[in-house]
Amino acid sequence: MTNIKLTVYTALFVALIACGAFIAIPMVPVPIVLQNMFVLLAGLILGPAWGLACIGVYLLIGLAGLPVFAGGTAGIGKLFGPTGGYLLGYLPAVFITAAVSRGLKKTLPGDLTALIAGSLIVYAAGVPWLKAVTGMSWSKALAAGMYPFLIGDSLKVIAAGFIAKKLRPLMR
Repeated sequence: MTNIKLTVYTALFVALIACGAFIAIPMVPVPIVLQNMFVLLAGLILGPAWGLACIGVYLLIGLAGLPVFAGGTAGIGKLFGPTGGYLLGYLPAVFITAAVSRGLKKTLPGDLTALIAGSLIVYAAGVPWLKAVTGMSWSKALAAGMYPFLIGDSLKVIAAGFIAKKLRPLMR
């Protein structure tokens, strides 16, 4: 793909991630959102470098004040709040998702493995951050920041795998 195409696709994924943040079910302290599916899908479609660029732009526009974070929020305060670890976790998650997918030849089983790895990275960044910011115990942080999301994230992983399978041939 050319750099112009990748730039356009990156911009489209930034928009999809932002839209996914508006599709939210409010829960305290971490809402259920669709944005993480688009983050991981960006890794599958854009690859490691462009996926990182996509998440970097997304985070920067949110920090600059555009309402692109969960529930239409924005600002640097979001990075220091309970969900900041999840947001920052998107950077390594998109990179690892892309790298694993590429290493496993972009097959559906490889993509699903990559998506699971990316989801685990988001949790690995988000749950400890949630614990640190709120002062929760580990059991409460896991109960508030991971367990309620496992079924939905499993469905998002499956959906993203099949979406990537359908999108790749269209993008060539």
